Amino acid sequence: MQIALDHITPKPLLDRLSGRGSDIWNQALTFQQGEIIRIKAPSGSGKTTLIHYLYQLRKDYTGSILWDHQETFSSHELAKLRATQISVVFQDLRLFPQLTAKENILLKKAISKNEAVSETQIIAMAEQLQVTHILDQPAGICSYGEQQRIAIIRALVQPFQWLLLDEPFSHLDEANTARAAKLIQDVCAQQHASILLTDLDDDSHFNYTKRYTL
Repeated sequence: MQIALDHITPKPLLDRLSGRGSDIWNQALTFQQGEIIRIKAPSGSGKTTLIHYLYQLRKDYTGSILWDHQETFSSHELAKLRATQISVVFQDLRLFPQLTAKENILLKKAISKNEAVSETQIIAMAEQLQVTHILDQPAGICSYGEQQRIAIIRALVQPFQWLLLDEPFSHLDEANTARAAKLIQDVCAQQHASILLTDLDDDSHFNYTKRYTL
């Protein structure tokens, strides 16, 4: 699945971005299936905004975004796109606090109707990220680092061709980041999926094929 950005610029950031160079904003770019893309940017320059645009949560931009040459989607098409082709780890995670950690993961599996991932495999992912002890706790009382790891597992239990990651390791130490990056890399390799990651600083979490500055 291909992503094409045709000179997109966030309307709320037009004044702030005026005269500042960017590899992404107001550029013509194409991201191909299989690429691992890293976008570095300081706070306030639109990393989360870009992820929201790609996931079709916001439309307040100039230019166009095309998924496999398609710009607009019906509500049914968009739901299918999100359930089968695009997965995301939001910066604010968006877990349901009243549901347990496991219920948050299983809900995503159910919505995507993914029979390829079993509950045993989910437990194995939780063991790899060392969060089995909180699976039956309400997500809202888990630490932010624990919630971040649950959000990563949740994103990996659906089928996808693109995985969007918005500062996915911001609350993890080096050891937990390495575990999470390894799990993401393994699942993406199994699904022949692409990764698009935004972050504040340089990193070597993945073998990036392209690097940009926002």
